[in-house]
Amino acid sequence: MPRPPLLHEDRLFPVEPTVRAVARELYAGVCDLPIISPHGHTDPRWFAGNEAFSNPTELLLAPDHYLYRMLFSQGVGLARLGVPARDRVQDIDPREAWRLFADHFYLFRATPSWLWLNHVLQDVFGINTPLNRASADAIYDAMEAALKTPAFRPRALFDRFRIEVLATTESPVDTLEHHHAIMASNWQGRVITTYRPDAVIDCEHEDFQASLETFGDLTGEDVYSWRGYLAAHRQRRVEFIGAGATATDHGHPTAMTADLGDAAAEALFGRVAKGEANAAEAELFRAQMLTEMAEMSLDDGLVMQLHPGSMRNHNADLFAVFGRDKGADIPTQTEYVHALKPLLDRFGNEPDFNLIVFTLDESSYARELAPLAGHYPSLKLGPAWWFHDSPEGMMRFREQTTETAGFYNTVGFNDDTRAFLSIPARHDVARRVDCAFLARLVCEHRMTLEDAHATAADLACNLARKAYRLGEPAISTIARRA
Repeated sequence: MPRPPLLHEDRLFPVEPTVRAVARELYAGVCDLPIISPHGHTDPRWFAGNEAFSNPTELLLAPDHYLYRMLFSQGVGLARLGVPARDRVQDIDPREAWRLFADHFYLFRATPSWLWLNHVLQDVFGINTPLNRASADAIYDAMEAALKTPAFRPRALFDRFRIEVLATTESPVDTLEHHHAIMASNWQGRVITTYRPDAVIDCEHEDFQASLETFGDLTGEDVYSWRGYLAAHRQRRVEFIGAGATATDHGHPTAMTADLGDAAAEALFGRVAKGEANAAEAELFRAQMLTEMAEMSLDDGLVMQLHPGSMRNHNADLFAVFGRDKGADIPTQTEYVHALKPLLDRFGNEPDFNLIVFTLDESSYARELAPLAGHYPSLKLGPAWWFHDSPEGMMRFREQTTETAGFYNTVGFNDDTRAFLSIPARHDVARRVDCAFLARLVCEHRMTLEDAHATAADLACNLARKAYRLGEPAISTIARRA
């Protein structure tokens, strides 16, 4: 007798039978639509070189802070999981790390990671055996064997996942060599870059001075002068556009923006460039640079994304050993109404400027962000992000923003992941949750079924295509047959 699938076909759909039937129908119309992934952190070298992934641990476990932050909270050290330290070479047996993970997989019950990983096992590798201590080796062997085949090379998986476009994220001091290699190849997959200038804007970053020097070397500009510094940004943005970029991204501690006069901005930058800025001046400089970036976006057409509200590297000991992005980032209370006003006073009514704002502070959805997006033509809401990239988080996002901002002042879904194999899983969760939400509206007679089909397709692909300027819209496959 065949083993039942790891994931139920009705997962995330409403319990009530009538609403569930509508959700099933809506999902059937969008489940096979292509994936638009306009913001993420996968490695472009995978698609440039198209080399086989080395082993399951390196691919699935080591880059995924969603996984090892939970394990760390239960006393499992990162070194034992194969997470590289800053200044040492670690000789970790990837199979032992996988066994350790499998032994603790029960910790992820009812979390998004449980859904994502089981989706990867079931739909990517064809494995229906539950992951635990007893099954760890067999599952590892099956995945390792699959990864050695041509069907599991990065480009083959990209095509199999029906990814239409995948955006990575690079800094101004990245050479973009892997993107150039992709573009020079005969492969038709669309992998584009995103301009993330934090490395040369955040003067509190430990590598800021070194990055600023490299910034000058790459551009040939005098980046220690205000005019030269801004010119270097403009130059690199043009080069990023040449590598496919349609957007910028800014990961600031707060949403604060500023609109200083030229003289004040130049004086502030002088202190920043010399390493003399205090914490308040560092925050003011980041705020000013958001407005400068907005002005550049109005000139060159790059969509601007703002991801504020995370206190990075909260665990000082972990940061000292392993560095950034190791699961110790914590959401903070974030204010938007006053913080964004200087930027919106300048550009909020500009039809050719597009700002997508995200939040980790859900209390701001109904109070601040939905009313702002429901008014300013230039402002759209990014989807539930990071700690809220979950079924409940996505549903709360729709419930708290739709009445004020509607669907069309949002931008669909983006997966924002380093874990390549989880991209289809994450989009599948988002599509199921959106179909569940729409089904309820249909059954409450607040939306027609025809409109729900169209909206489901827009949420799955079209809003992201439009917001990030990525291509032509798609329609629900059921609507297409009709």
